[in-house]
Amino acid sequence: MTGSLSGVASVIGIGQSDWVGDHKRVRAGERPHDSYGYGAQAFLSALADSGIARDEIDGLIVGPTTAYERVGELLGLNVRWGGQADAMTAVMEACMAIRAGLASVVALVYGNDQRSAQVNYGGPDAQGGGAFLAYVYHAPWGFTSQGALYAMMARRYMHERGLTQAELGEVAVAQRLAASRNPRALMRKPITVEDYLASPFICEPLHLFDYCLINDGGVALIIAEAGKARRAGRAPVAIKGVGRYDLNRGATSLEPRLLDYYLPAQQAVAAQVFEMASLGPKDMDALQIYDSFSLHIPLALEGYGYCPVGGAGQFMRETGISLAKGLPVNTSGGHLSESYMQGWNHQIEAVRQVRGEAGDHQVEGCRHVHYSSDVAGKAISIIYGA
Repeated sequence: MTGSLSGVASVIGIGQSDWVGDHKRVRAGERPHDSYGYGAQAFLSALADSGIARDEIDGLIVGPTTAYERVGELLGLNVRWGGQADAMTAVMEACMAIRAGLASVVALVYGNDQRSAQVNYGGPDAQGGGAFLAYVYHAPWGFTSQGALYAMMARRYMHERGLTQAELGEVAVAQRLAASRNPRALMRKPITVEDYLASPFICEPLHLFDYCLINDGGVALIIAEAGKARRAGRAPVAIKGVGRYDLNRGATSLEPRLLDYYLPAQQAVAAQVFEMASLGPKDMDALQIYDSFSLHIPLALEGYGYCPVGGAGQFMRETGISLAKGLPVNTSGGHLSESYMQGWNHQIEAVRQVRGEAGDHQVEGCRHVHYSSDVAGKAISIIYGA
């Protein structure tokens, strides 16, 4: 493919803060770090993992919760290129910068003290409304909760596509199984579909287990030009494909989500990313899906062709989406059970799986991992591979 980003760059280092330990401290009333501190911890871990020297890094992308200039100062990075982005856009922009010659080694650093700082994702002071008007569009009518938005999507989707409540519960059950095998996960007690159905509704039809966690933490990745990555010392994980497609018509009134459930964007991105990687859904050994709510999983399964449109419920129930059977999805526990790092923890989990370093939640023989994000009308996808 002309201008392809396939194989341009590879991940050579990953790191994170102590999500479990810090969560206990925050619940005890402490504030272990601010967003910068969590990001710094993750960066130092990723730098050690990469085996390169700090001054070899000449690019920096920070998450939306911190300032680019200040993070560079705190980490001692005098980079020549950088900016601010969410997890999936950061990976894509790092590849684009490397291909354009703007940088050769890019550090991606995310830190968030959302729990200890009591950040609101709903209510009259909901975070994010300045960037995404859809978050506050219906506020005059009292509709500000992200949970209520996804509940409305889920209700219509379940009615149109025939997804049952028990089939949706397969998501939470599968991800809790993965978390039970992952020492970095916050919620490790396995649950059953019966447990899920008996749990309280937060906003019907979404139960407690359909919601993501809210916790503090940091994540970092170091991405290098492919040739440099091969000389870095340890086996790099290649970025084999990236894709993006936005649905902007009616976005502020939630139209792309409520009417089509992101399907046109996901299908367009599927064509981009699978062609770029010269791979298809059947080549994927694991799937990571951004999961602020469980509903993202059936939408992505259908949108990327892992099952027919309208077939997600049957796929999850019969084929399976867990480490126990079928296509393993969110193999660390995802946002529902591992940690809510806004898509960043999915990236380092994908790298661990391809490296074969995921421990008890390792997918045997894993060579290719697909990541999907569909947030605010924007679908983005990445394929990692050996």
